[in-house]
Formats: sequence, structure tokens, C-alpha cells
Amino acid sequence: MFPTRIEIVPTPGIVLKVAETIPVSTALAVSTPRSFGIAKTMQTAIQLAALGYQVLPHLPAHEIHSRAQLASIVRTCKSLGITEVLAVRGDSSSPEGPYRSSLDLMEDIAEASGGSVRTAIAGYPESHPFVSTLHLLDSILTKCHLATHIVTQMCFAAPNIITYAEILRREGVTLPIWAGVAGPVPKGRLLSLASTIGVGPSLSYLSRSGPLGRRVLRNDRYSPSGLMSDLGASPEAFAGIHMHSFNELDSMPFHELLGTAPITETPTHRVSAATFTAR
Repeated sequence: MFPTRIEIVPTPGIVLKVAETIPVSTALAVSTPRSFGIAKTMQTAIQLAALGYQVLPHLPAHEIHSRAQLASIVRTCKSLGITEVLAVRGDSSSPEGPYRSSLDLMEDIAEASGGSVRTAIAGYPESHPFVSTLHLLDSILTKCHLATHIVTQMCFAAPNIITYAEILRREGVTLPIWAGVAGPVPKGRLLSLASTIGVGPSLSYLSRSGPLGRRVLRNDRYSPSGLMSDLGASPEAFAGIHMHSFNELDSMPFHELLGTAPITETPTHRVSAATFTAR
């Protein structure tokens, strides 16, 4: 069984929901949807870190307005023991501040933190809505020296993820790879969400009939169990699973996915009331 990290969206009430459903020993990631902004991501990360969770906030380079804002984020991470962030380009077509790429962002994080806050980077087995496949590979190669690991785009086809990992290894990339996988969610919601984030050919897996379709969909819900089993056939290729929960935490069998007992009580730590200033 691979180590599994759960990604959440920083919606109102999600911190309490996490505390009620996810073991505190679980690694978490906090996404930054463009409509939400970095402030909500960091506020959620602050509260989860105060509860004792290991947290990986997403930082889109194009949405950081200034180096002063980044310095504030780095100070916040250091004070809470957050040692890694996920550096991505971001969905906006042009930067709102000084960072044109995730590499620019990574270099300033390394300088501002003195190396105490490291960065993970994104990988794209299928496509990216704004960047060519060749450029994506070149980008990975230029960032390896500053990165801790690679988190792949959410994908539904194990062969696509495995092939991508093989390509990276052939190119000399030795970073650990965490495979992006969707958690168990209703099929309709998954199709709606996935079509907006650049997931490509493997979406067809969701609508196939026959044994493959039955394997992927159970009671009109997507189940990642088949995909995770297929990835498990190549254990040397991946360091872990980065699971997108879409905040559907009540329906996720965490004791099965994480190999832990179900939660019987919530953490006793107080949820931090600290605030994060976005600018």
C-alpha cells in the first residue's frame, strides 16, 4: 500500500470536517482554486497545522502579488513547522506580480526560507491547458535541483501515469513521484470537475462499458481502487498517492485507503484563530 496524502479545497467549515473524519497522522494538501485565492489556502493550512496535521499548501506563482507577500507566506510556514509547499504556475494566463513561472517562485522561497521551506512541483502525464508537452518536460528538468518531489496531475488511466514516470526516469529525473488520483466521488460531479482542470484522454475510462467500466464505476460513483491496484503493480515507480477528495470526506473509507482505524474522536487541539494577510 502506498503512502496517501489527501488534498482538500479550502471551503468554509472544512477544517472542522477534516478534524472529524481524517486521522491527525494523515498528510494533507490544501489546493488554491483561482476563485478562492491564496489567503484562504494559507488560513486553512494554518488551522490544520495547529491541529497537528502535516500540511502541503499550493502556491500558484501567477497569483502572488509581491515578494513581500511571499516573504509573509514563508514566515508563516516556518512558524508553524510547514516545511514544504507545492509550487505551480497557476491557471491565470498572466502573472499578477513578479513571478512568471514556478521556477522563479521556487528560487525566492529557497532564498527567503534559507532552505527550511522546500518545494514540490507538478507533473502532467496527459496535458496542460496553457503549456505544451515538450515545455512541461523541459520545465521539470530545470526545477529538479530545487524540488523535493513531483505530484502528478489527476489522472484516471494507470498506463498514462506509469508511462509518464518512465519518461521522467529516462530523462534522468530521480525525484520521488506521487500519483494524482481522484477519491471516491459521484460520477457526475467528477466529470464536471475534471473537465475544467485539463484532464485529458483518461476521462474516457469513466464512460466505458463492460468489465473496465464496472471496475471504475461502482453505483454511479468513481472508485479509485482499480487504478490504485494497477499502480501498485509498479511499486518502484511511485512514492505515494496524492488523492483529490473534492471535500467528499464523509464518503471516503479512510481506514481502508490509509490503513488506519476509523476516527472515534476529534483532535483535542484548539483550531487556531490566527489570520493570514494576503497582500
